Amino acid sequence: MTSLPTVADVAATIDHAILKPELTLDEVDAQLDLAAEHHLFSVCVRPGDIPHVVARLEGTGVATGTVIGFPHGTTSTVAKVAEARQALADGAVELDMVLNIGRLRSGRIDDVEADIRAVVEAADGHVVKVILETAYLDDDQVVAGSKAAERAGADFVKTSTGFAGGGATVEHLRLMRGAVSDAVQVKASGGVRGLDTLLEMRELGVTRFGTSASATILDDLAARLQGGSGRGAEDATSY
Repeated sequence: MTSLPTVADVAATIDHAILKPELTLDEVDAQLDLAAEHHLFSVCVRPGDIPHVVARLEGTGVATGTVIGFPHGTTSTVAKVAEARQALADGAVELDMVLNIGRLRSGRIDDVEADIRAVVEAADGHVVKVILETAYLDDDQVVAGSKAAERAGADFVKTSTGFAGGGATVEHLRLMRGAVSDAVQVKASGGVRGLDTLLEMRELGVTRFGTSASATILDDLAARLQGGSGRGAEDATSY
């Protein structure tokens, strides 16, 4: 049986999602405090929250990421570039962009690649993760989108926004990992609600996880490492 990773190892792979449009600032702050308490790698927040988040997380070691063209990917390339530049100016250090889903499904791969490349160039060396929104794609489109993201210079390919009625699946993650070289990492998001799911995906080579169930996952892992059964919860609301 494969030994369990440490809590710190798993925490270092989590981008804690704070993206629901209805969240109040008090609710955002509660999630930021959770991220700091659990020493998560980063939070992924709404673009308008970035200055507030950066200030609140100062000194915690938790990075601030945000989303670009979220959640539909249909904004113009010019708008995505402007959004990326503003996000970085406000203090974000990682960008999770939604590719142009309709263009990908239309077979307009050159358009998809150009859209991604423009954001990568605007990011000026900062990490860019490309969200495919796999729930809308067939297998060939998942592969084509992943390859386009690598050619455009992206650092990660990512499954989902969590707002499309479907999330990360083992099948899609295998396709994505197989479609890109080792230079590109894979992020699972959407439906990553429990420890067993995360561990299974980790075995596939997934190196980052987007979830709002971070505390549930890490508390379960801590309990198992201490010899308890853990909660094994899969019912937390997750992006």
